Amino acid sequence: MAPATISEQPSPVDQLKQQNAAEAEAAARVNEYEHLTNVGIVPQKPILDRLQPGLKSHYSPHIADFKEYQAMHKQSIEDPTTFYGEKARQFLNWSRDFDQVYMPDPKTGLPSFDNNAWFINGQINASYNCVDRHAIANPDKVALIYEADEPGQSQKITYKELLEQVCQVAQVLKYSMGVEKGDTVAVYMPMIPQAVVTLLAIARIGAVHSVVFAGFSSNSLRDRINDANSKCVITTDESLRGGKIIETKRIVDDALRETPQVSSVLVYKRTNNPNVAYNARDLDWTTETKKYKTYFPCEPVDSEHPLFLLYTSGSTGTPKGVQHSTAGYLLNALLTMRYTFDTHQEDVFFTAGDIGWITGHTYVVYGPLVYGCTSVIFEGTPAYPNFSRYWDIIDNYNVTQFYVAPTALRLLKRAGDDFITPYKLDSLRCLGSVGEPIAAEVWEWYSDKIGRHDIPIVDTYWQTESGSHLVTPMAGGVTPMKPGSASYPFFGIDAVILDPTSGEEITTPHAEGVLAVRRAWPSFARTIWKNHDRFQDTYLNPYPGYYFTGDGAARDKDGYIWILGRVDDVVNVSGHRLSTAEIEAALIEDSMVAECAVVGFNDDLTGQAVAAFVVLKNKSTWNNAGEDELTDIKKHLILTVRKDIGPFAAPKLIVLVDDLPKTRSGKIMRRILRKILAGESDQLGDVTTLSNPGVVKHLIDSVKL
Repeated sequence: MAPATISEQPSPVDQLKQQNAAEAEAAARVNEYEHLTNVGIVPQKPILDRLQPGLKSHYSPHIADFKEYQAMHKQSIEDPTTFYGEKARQFLNWSRDFDQVYMPDPKTGLPSFDNNAWFINGQINASYNCVDRHAIANPDKVALIYEADEPGQSQKITYKELLEQVCQVAQVLKYSMGVEKGDTVAVYMPMIPQAVVTLLAIARIGAVHSVVFAGFSSNSLRDRINDANSKCVITTDESLRGGKIIETKRIVDDALRETPQVSSVLVYKRTNNPNVAYNARDLDWTTETKKYKTYFPCEPVDSEHPLFLLYTSGSTGTPKGVQHSTAGYLLNALLTMRYTFDTHQEDVFFTAGDIGWITGHTYVVYGPLVYGCTSVIFEGTPAYPNFSRYWDIIDNYNVTQFYVAPTALRLLKRAGDDFITPYKLDSLRCLGSVGEPIAAEVWEWYSDKIGRHDIPIVDTYWQTESGSHLVTPMAGGVTPMKPGSASYPFFGIDAVILDPTSGEEITTPHAEGVLAVRRAWPSFARTIWKNHDRFQDTYLNPYPGYYFTGDGAARDKDGYIWILGRVDDVVNVSGHRLSTAEIEAALIEDSMVAECAVVGFNDDLTGQAVAAFVVLKNKSTWNNAGEDELTDIKKHLILTVRKDIGPFAAPKLIVLVDDLPKTRSGKIMRRILRKILAGESDQLGDVTTLSNPGVVKHLIDSVKL
């Protein structure tokens, strides 16, 4: 670029104007953060009087104070070889020791996204680390506490019993079903102990599990089975949730009509309904497991061997099969259990999440079991048969850590405190929040009514792709808390805030932009199954050198990080990430729909909800339709999404419109739809650039209706 001429230099008056404008912009930015900087810090209190008897004699927090956290975090960033090498050898059992901790970047010598591999040439087995070693050391220790959908139907499974069941199912997989090391196995099961047994049995023989949430439709299950090329499926005859029966086997059978590679289905009979249909490829769980002995050795796998696939929504309609490795994922599951929640092996850990999502993988199954504590598996809902269900479980089993989504907390807060009053809840030592940012008023209620202002709340931020916590407070008296903030990065997470346009790091005390991570860590996903280009394009190419989380974030003057929500076309409903493109694709397949646009909007209960703006093909017909007929059309469209994806993806709001706001190139301006739903119709900006600016008033009026 040529140097500027004298005539191009700003005059002193212009320079003063520019300076004043910059100062005004800076002042406005500070005011923008006022709601963050004004949130007071809540120090953690000592919890010695809440310790369970088995821990009182030798308890000490795993991290002494915030200064020790800072020192450990600094080492994990600057010297990951020492930090992770020592932790991996201290906490995991290896079939063969690794040669080096990670594959270094040639320029920096630090972990790199370009070749993200950890514990090179080591061999390990996740099932051995989660079951065998604890069964050997303490066989009668309770590994799983199962609380069924109906109260009073519970079961305790020791590590010895868990090992025996895992070994038998591993042999069923290998010998009855022909599953080999590296094969993928689809799992479509409710929250019962057999689901945990299944995952550990698959890992035991070196196969790869692909769990599909048991609320997905047959179409969604079919697509995931085919994408992963799963050769067999494990499921139940039926499942129970909230007192309702779900026809799990029927959904699987419907899915398998278009999955020619599936050779066998293992069915655990949860309800023993004699009317459930079976066919030649179906195997009965009980019959098959009785064929095999109660010990079967593990198959050692390479550190980087895939442990599981988990499908998650993206900004396009096709779900992504996120692939996690074995050793790196396992280590971070253990470290976050230990440090985030201040977990000890005597603890009873209750995550109110489903194994169909990453929360259930990491903090129902792998985290608690690799650590060697007791994990609670809850089949039901927080509202059945009444709103005391969680509190009843906590008191009955002396739960020490309780981990739940803000959606459930909002539901329970709305139900009233009478459901909480009869319970002591004095075994609790840590409360957790997961899935979405927790609002300050919900945080305060959680702290007051459940924690009695005595115990820490760890508001954890992480994703399917991260495998474990990215940003989180730490219990045990470590992190001073700010209600609503995820606080500070976990070990190994070099979190930064980027300018969304330039991609430059924002280093000022107050920062708002997109949240990114500067270098790789052990539990970061390795790829998207059979589509590494998409992995690169989705996560690493938007801001080269960084992992792009897809979330906006702010950092306040004290260094606390605040998650501001998605910046892509993904809606977070009750902590479940849903692709708007996937929902649009389901709607557009309906014969009456001409085009549609799906966006998220704020919802008091679920955090966000789904709204669909729909243009019907026969406009003249429905323009003259009566109210009942329009209601029927909307119900039909909602059922279309429920059938194609699942009930949890169904739009809460259907808005029938004449047209959608589009640019001259035909792109739908979803930003305008979001602002209209948020009641910000006066902040739409310049709409004259739209190809159809007159549609805006129609959209505003339609939403009001």
